[in-house]
Amino acid sequence: MTREAHEITRTDLMAMEDYAAIRKEKRAEVSAIKQDRRVGVGPFATFYFENYDTMWIQIHEMLFIEKGGEAQIDDELTAYNPLIPKGKELVATLMLEIPNATQRDRELRRLTDIEDTVSLKIGEAIVAAVPESDVERTKADGKTSSVHFLKFPMTDEQIAAFRDDTQPAVLQIDHANYGHMAVVPPAARAALQGDFD
Repeated sequence: MTREAHEITRTDLMAMEDYAAIRKEKRAEVSAIKQDRRVGVGPFATFYFENYDTMWIQIHEMLFIEKGGEAQIDDELTAYNPLIPKGKELVATLMLEIPNATQRDRELRRLTDIEDTVSLKIGEAIVAAVPESDVERTKADGKTSSVHFLKFPMTDEQIAAFRDDTQPAVLQIDHANYGHMAVVPPAARAALQGDFD
């Protein structure tokens, strides 16, 4: 299913009855793709790196579950197309995954503006994550969202370094209350290299 395209259009969408017939297989296919696009950083931050395939399934799932029909399509395309890498960037959904509701509320109040403290270090170069500005992710009381959308815009030199396995690639969160880093595993790094033109 993987495409080189940077955008999903109406012509890429299936009729819902046709999608229903292959839904199980497509979900399994994308689940396998997602496994190599996931990087955990610290005890409860997980980066899910998005691409055409992950957004194609997301849009179809939203249309299938919500059953909004024709009126829903433009909204889904508008919401999810920005999360498809455009050839010189990586795009990730950062999930702060804390199952216990009390602990989650407490931690999210301690992590104000965490999205502004994320970076990807490739060799000696540091690529600061750029949060999507579609919605304010931190409330007036300082509580941050458990979901953030981030882009890592990269230069040609940084892309070349990311493709060079001798250059370490490390995801970092440098928040006062959550300072953690993780090496991007080889399988994830290989998968993410496909996001560049």
